[in-house]
Amino acid sequence: MSHANARLTFHGRCLLIERVREDRRPVSHVAKEMGISRQCAHRWVARFDAEGWDGLRDRSSRAKSFPTRTPADVEAGVVAARRELRLGRDRIAEATGVPARTVSRILARHQVPPIAALDPVTGALIRASKQTTHRYERAAPGDLVHVDVKKLGRIPDGGGWRLRGRQAANADGAKGRRLGFDYIHAVVDDHSRLAYAEIHSDEKGTTAASVLLRAAEFFASHGIAIREVISDNAFAYRHSNDFQAAVMTLGARQLFIKPHCPWQNGKVERFNRTLQAEWAYRQPFTSNDQRAAALDPWLHHYNNERTHHGIEGATPISRVQS
Repeated sequence: MSHANARLTFHGRCLLIERVREDRRPVSHVAKEMGISRQCAHRWVARFDAEGWDGLRDRSSRAKSFPTRTPADVEAGVVAARRELRLGRDRIAEATGVPARTVSRILARHQVPPIAALDPVTGALIRASKQTTHRYERAAPGDLVHVDVKKLGRIPDGGGWRLRGRQAANADGAKGRRLGFDYIHAVVDDHSRLAYAEIHSDEKGTTAASVLLRAAEFFASHGIAIREVISDNAFAYRHSNDFQAAVMTLGARQLFIKPHCPWQNGKVERFNRTLQAEWAYRQPFTSNDQRAAALDPWLHHYNNERTHHGIEGATPISRVQS
């Protein structure tokens, strides 16, 4: 395949040489009828005279040297940090001292897959990525909050199979023991990404309603009044009288996403993925209580310290205060 901006293919260059060298026609005449400049035609003729037919093939446009390229040991450190930390470019830039844009180029050069395509526990590539250029954001905090529930399997005492291995876990009878699930109810502000979450044993409408009211108190402590609430079409949101009453108590309007379009609730869906990767599966927990105790400290870090690529490297709390 020829270069994207090449005027002649390999076959066209051969035809040029045949007309100039074998038919002995003037270079300028052949160049005009083939739609190229005389300089271009003379260059191919000279290359044929020097190298033969192989000289007419495409050559790489890659530079012979890269004097300003990042040193190999620095690139290796960036790739190793990505593999170990499994964080985005801004966080890796903070950890390594390499500018964020340079981190992006290094990761692209080494064909490192996006975090969304990796298994949050092992870091192995498990899925293809899907990106979209269409984004939206409300103008002010509280204009819209996203709500959702993330379901996680409970951890047995002593740790699950990811920590102990399947053989050891099954030896204790864990394979046939039903531990149930934790339901993480999350509320995320669309503009600032300020987040509130609680762990419960169910995803009923009554539970979701109480979480929303406590989330409203949390947001109010930061000067945010909720005006609209958006969710998927789960029974707890669509048909629960308690949840609808909670929305009315806040004086807000309830919205629903289009069925089978989870990206319309994308802010909380993205929060759930971050919560899973950086809290739930970030380290091996030895008990369910240990994991639950780690949620509040992580939320404080998420809201006050963790920078977000989606809001230009700011923290949620800084967007609330600006």
